[in-house]
Amino acid sequence: MVTLGIFLIGANLRLPITMIPPLLPELKETLGLSPNTAGFLTTIPLLMFAVLSPLIAKLGNTKGNEWSLLATSFLLMIGSYLRAVPNIFVLLFGTCLVGAGIAGGNVLLPAIIKDHFPLKIGVMTSLYTVSMGLVASFGTGLSGILGTHIGMPKTINVFSTVGLLGFVIWALVFWKLPAQEKDAYTVPKQDTRVWNNRLSWLIALAFGIQSLLYYSLLTWLPSLWQSAGFTKIAASNLATLFQISGIPLSLIAPIIGMKKHGTVFLSWGIMAGFILGTLGIMLTGTNFVLNAISAIIMGAASCGAFSLCIIYFQIKTNNIHETAQLSGFAQSFGYAVAAVGPILYGAIQNSTHSWNLILLLTILLALIMFIIQLIINQSQPLKKENI
Repeated sequence: MVTLGIFLIGANLRLPITMIPPLLPELKETLGLSPNTAGFLTTIPLLMFAVLSPLIAKLGNTKGNEWSLLATSFLLMIGSYLRAVPNIFVLLFGTCLVGAGIAGGNVLLPAIIKDHFPLKIGVMTSLYTVSMGLVASFGTGLSGILGTHIGMPKTINVFSTVGLLGFVIWALVFWKLPAQEKDAYTVPKQDTRVWNNRLSWLIALAFGIQSLLYYSLLTWLPSLWQSAGFTKIAASNLATLFQISGIPLSLIAPIIGMKKHGTVFLSWGIMAGFILGTLGIMLTGTNFVLNAISAIIMGAASCGAFSLCIIYFQIKTNNIHETAQLSGFAQSFGYAVAAVGPILYGAIQNSTHSWNLILLLTILLALIMFIIQLIINQSQPLKKENI
């Protein structure tokens, strides 16, 4: 039951975001959304992640991770259904609740996995990262089709069912927990000041850079490909390849990362993937096959970078309380950076009219992230670090 709960909670960590872009034209027409307000529907969850992640970690430390995840999954479920209401204020409020709910899963799942599956951390992390990427890809691909046939409100309600299932199953998980695990007051309070630790900041930087790269590339790669001469459909297909290519790596990266020298192997692979993929896009012109290969390589590297950060939350901490606190701290910093990334990439392109400069910046950031990862790989867990 816990395994199913983790799978369903993981399935809700990107779906509520990725299902929205194909529905934006109907949302604009129905509610009269301006382009800025429509874009804000994607930015709101990222801002909620940045603001709420450390607070959710503290909530999990005081009330228990399982109870806190139940509470945030309830917010996600309610927010998902509210977005189907044809009112702009209800839509924005629902999006805020969705952001809070996703932040709960982002922060608490790594700690819950470490607590319930200490000998299967890699396998269970693979389960939730795969469910996250797989269901998100289906959401992107199907929401536009469903929206055309049954309309925007019903489409949102259909996908909100995934949030409902996640909440119901996790409620059953919580119901079956031993009494001492349900009792918030029996959870030992820990006050590890992760923000005073050098290793915490390195992990936060690694998470921040990978978040910036993912959301910036996801935002601007379609425009880059169209500028290079691809049709809108071809550019969209290439962007889809970038998103779904990481799913296989989501399955194997956490398992590899738990092996001896596994994180070092992943760090080299991620760096090589970003550089080769970026150079491929720069140098292959309008050759669709070569651009597709480059998109797949870079998408896999991006997914690998995310999985490696989740592994760091688990192997560089000594207990579930530190895991939740480090996860909250790093994700708060990381998603704040991610919210700036697409704006920064857009500003650079707008001022220089050069896509190559953005791609060179991607390579530079990948190299910086690689160096940070190598330092993290050689570092001892938090309590053994010199503060």
